[in-house]
Amino acid sequence: MGRMLGYMANRADRLHDALHQERDVIRLQNPDGPSGYGIGFYQGGEVLHKKRPLLEGKTLDWEQVARGVRSDCVVIHQREATVGDFRADNTHPFRMRSWLFAHSGTIDRFDAIRPRLLETMPDFVRRNVRGETDSEYFFHAAISFLNDAGQLDRGLADDDAVISALRSSVRLVERLSKEVGAAEPVLNCMLTNGHSMYALRRGKPVKYIERSGIDDPAESSDEGEHPGRRDGVRYVMVVSDGADVPHPYVEVPEDSVCLVNRDLSVSMHPL
Repeated sequence: MGRMLGYMANRADRLHDALHQERDVIRLQNPDGPSGYGIGFYQGGEVLHKKRPLLEGKTLDWEQVARGVRSDCVVIHQREATVGDFRADNTHPFRMRSWLFAHSGTIDRFDAIRPRLLETMPDFVRRNVRGETDSEYFFHAAISFLNDAGQLDRGLADDDAVISALRSSVRLVERLSKEVGAAEPVLNCMLTNGHSMYALRRGKPVKYIERSGIDDPAESSDEGEHPGRRDGVRYVMVVSDGADVPHPYVEVPEDSVCLVNRDLSVSMHPL
């Protein structure tokens, strides 16, 4: 089991407190065997990420991982590998230019699909592939369609065009899967360029919550001296693989993209 999180906020300084407030939702015991985790974020005009292996039997402390990260747009992923080993190149989130991407799911019989997927990508996209996972290739398929739509280097991307690129990448992977007799792929993913976040539900539960204020700040927070403080911070947290995530989290419909815009408005778009 893995877990994938997307976070967008109106302030860059409260990620640690937000993760503390949502700790019962995001906490996840390490699965049997080795695992890895990654956090990708936008800070100081740069796209940054941390990727690490996780030792067997260890519990991942996201508050500790995120300590010192100041960002209003973050993608977080705990990985249980199904394709590829546990080196950093195979660990989510993946990056190309201003785009970050994480995937939760598996593309069955990926060894048979990989070369055919590569053939659909322009050379400069193929050269950006570093690892061997189905997830990274799925990301680069989406990047190829973003490039075709003129959205790859556009600061404020067109939401309809991005959703169309996700739709095309899903259709491509599903078509290739059928052609090699593979099981239907599970393609939950999160894609962002720092301005908007696109969370696709395609095979596993996805839920989200909109919060106004930090009611339960971390004890170590710079602003946590006054429990229950509501200081104007607002954020949206999106969780994939969240069948156990309770109310008041809201469920995203299957085959839908949950779009979180820079003003923190949330909307649903059919795939």
